[in-house]
Amino acid sequence: MATLHILSHSPFADSRLVSCLRLLGANDALLLTGDALYALQPNTANLQALQLLPAGIALYALDEDLAARGLAAPERVQTVDYPGFVELCSRYAKVNSWL
Repeated sequence: MATLHILSHSPFADSRLVSCLRLLGANDALLLTGDALYALQPNTANLQALQLLPAGIALYALDEDLAARGLAAPERVQTVDYPGFVELCSRYAKVNSWL
């Protein structure tokens, strides 16, 4: 059963990103929002870990939050707007928000 994982906390503040990456299944997806987008900063271990995920794991970033932080999505990451966020939540059988 595929799960959409939603992460909003900075990867530099705690270990939620690392924990989430360990639990991702083959057909799961990860949506980065809020300060979790700092994981996409170039030349970081966090970005490298995301880029090394298997191709079956979809990576998304909320475009409004990217713009607010002055970041760009790497090629591996698809951007979504708020309607796209809602659509993702309905596409996956389960949604897990890493609070």
